[in-house]
Amino acid sequence: MAEVSERYVRYEVSGGFATVTLDSPHNRNAISSRLVGELRQALEDAARDENVRAVVLTHTGGTFCAGADLSEAASSADADPAEIAAQRTRQMTELLRVFLELPKPIVARIDGHVRAGGMGLVGACDLAVAGPSSTFALTEARLGLAASIISLTVLPRLTSRAAGRYFLTGEKFGPEQAEAIGLITVASADTGASVDDLLAALRQGSPQGLAESKKLTTMRVLADFDRDADELAAQSARLFGSDEAREGMMAFFQKRPPRWAE
Repeated sequence: MAEVSERYVRYEVSGGFATVTLDSPHNRNAISSRLVGELRQALEDAARDENVRAVVLTHTGGTFCAGADLSEAASSADADPAEIAAQRTRQMTELLRVFLELPKPIVARIDGHVRAGGMGLVGACDLAVAGPSSTFALTEARLGLAASIISLTVLPRLTSRAAGRYFLTGEKFGPEQAEAIGLITVASADTGASVDDLLAALRQGSPQGLAESKKLTTMRVLADFDRDADELAAQSARLFGSDEAREGMMAFFQKRPPRWAE
């Protein structure tokens, strides 16, 4: 069994920028309760630090984020599935709001796989750079679920045709396609250099100018949170407790096709 790091999220400040690193490669940086808590704390630390102008969100290992930690859900077999879903949905909703409300730009630096809830994190970042090893997919429909809460941050990034395709098919796509449909800002063979270029540009903005400009880009998304989050949370809970979702997750763990794909 792979050794679990002491922390799931690392936080460092250098040169006026905070680097927040998802560092639980043993579960492909899946969105567990622990990772959510540590990630929220890192972003709150960045918000309070007057020396931090912007945040870089990155990862260790070959996966940026695999989405929800399904093993954590499976380990709660005695709990009410609807309550588990409600708790997880609250956590994800609150986390995405922290991204959007942070008064400092967040730049994603990705060179690995992004799945399901990980797509919500990318959509919530203000800028995103993806390297050649990056792949993206919204796989919820293949598990008997839907991209409920993360649709709030992903849909505003995508063209309508791209949303229809990838929400429904669960197909993988690479960084060039992710740039073409608006999910990311830059597809780059050198993510370090591309992120440095963006940070150099951000350094020219004043803290007030960056904060108020970010509000302009996020206010409609936050309005959608206020309008739709409860309905989407109810959808997520209903789907998570369904027979199809249980079959989808069981098939995932058993590495077999679900019954509807046989």
